[in-house]
Amino acid sequence: MIFDSLDVSYGEMWGSQQGMTHPEPMSRAVAARRHAVGMDYAVLLSAGERPLALVERWPRRMWRVYLFDDRSWRMQMIDLKPHGTGMLLAHRNTRWQFSNEQEYSSGKWDVQETTTVSADGQVKVRSEFAGPRGASAKPLQARTSGPASVPVRRFWAPVESFLCPVPEFGDWQVFAPFLAQQGHEPATTVVLSDVSVDEGSGPLRATGIEKLFSPGACDTPDGPAVVELVDAGVLRITSGQLAVSDPGWVGETPRTVAVPPGEFPVTLSLLRTTRGADVAAARVRFLDISPREWEMVLRPDEDLGLLSEGQFYGVGVDTGTAAFMDATRTVIEDQLDEDLFIPLGSHFTVELPSTAPEPNLIAFRAGRGDGAYPAWIGRTDDGQVGCVVVDFQLHSADGGE
Repeated sequence: MIFDSLDVSYGEMWGSQQGMTHPEPMSRAVAARRHAVGMDYAVLLSAGERPLALVERWPRRMWRVYLFDDRSWRMQMIDLKPHGTGMLLAHRNTRWQFSNEQEYSSGKWDVQETTTVSADGQVKVRSEFAGPRGASAKPLQARTSGPASVPVRRFWAPVESFLCPVPEFGDWQVFAPFLAQQGHEPATTVVLSDVSVDEGSGPLRATGIEKLFSPGACDTPDGPAVVELVDAGVLRITSGQLAVSDPGWVGETPRTVAVPPGEFPVTLSLLRTTRGADVAAARVRFLDISPREWEMVLRPDEDLGLLSEGQFYGVGVDTGTAAFMDATRTVIEDQLDEDLFIPLGSHFTVELPSTAPEPNLIAFRAGRGDGAYPAWIGRTDDGQVGCVVVDFQLHSADGGE
C-alpha cells in the first residue's frame, strides 16, 4: 500500500493501544497544550478508515509507536527514547505473528520477535515461540516468553539506522518511514489532515450541586433513591487554608482553598437506595448564601486547558476515605486505624478532635471507595467562598452551572 496522505486524530494515551479509534478523543488544541508541558496523549495516523500507526507521547520525552497491517491488526510496537545525538533511538522493536483472527483477538501470538538496540549500535534479536496451541494464555502486553525460544542473535549496526528526529507537535511525518515495516510505503510527500473533533463542553462542570443537598426522592442510574442530609460536625479552621485530602495521605500535597478562620458546619449528602446508603457528597459551608458560580479546586500547577471533555482534577482517595481539615493539621499514621478507619466501618463520618483552638479533622466515607473525585468551590456574587463540596459522583442532578 502506497499512501500520500494521512488523517490525524488525537486522544488519551491510556487505552489508545486498542487501535482503530480513540476511546477518549481530544481536540488538537488540547493535545498541543499537553505536548507543550510534557504531558501524555496519543496520535492516530490513518489512511481513510484504516489505521496505520498509533503514536503515544509518554512523559520524559519517550514515545511509543504501534503499527498496523493491511488487516488493521496491531502487529508491531516500537519504543523510542532520547539519544545523545538529540534524536530519538528506536531502542526496542517488538513484532508478533498470529495464526488467525481468533488468536489475534485473544492476544495469543505464535511468534514474538524483540529487537533491542543500545545507544552505540549493539543489536540483540530474540525470537520466542508459543509452542503447542493453548500453551500460553497471557494477554499480548503481559506475555514475555513462550515455552520455547531460539538463541539470541547479537550483532553491530550503524546506530544512525535506528534514529529519527524528535517531532515538533504536528510533525508526524517523522514517523511515516516506520510504516514501511508493515508494508505501507509513504510517497515522497505526505499530506496530514486533522480529523475534526467535537470540542464538547470541555472539562467537567459543576451542574446541579445544590440538588445533591436537597433531601427527598431522586432518580439515579441504579433506580429510585432518596437523598438524606447528615450533620457531620463543626470544622475548625485556624490557618485560613482549608485542605481536602485522603486522611491517609495528608502529607501528599492536599488540595487547598483560602477561607476565613473560624468554625464551620460540615454536611454529608447520603444517597439511600435498595442496596443501602453511601456518601454522595460532602460540604463545608462558610457563608449562609447560595453560590452563584462554581469552580474546580485546583493545585497551582494544574491547567483546565489541558483537560478533555468531562475530565477533572480530583481529590485522590486510596483508603476509601476523604476529609476536610485545616492545612496545618497533621495526623499520626499509627493511630489512623483505631481512631478513624475502624470507626468509619460503622459510621459515615468521624471527627479527629483537638483541643481548642487547634484545628480538628472531619473524615467521611468516599462514595463507594477509592478513586478520584472532583471538589468544587461555590462562590457568591462578590467572589467570596460560600462553600466547598466534594462530589463522589454517585448520581448526577440536572441543573445549570
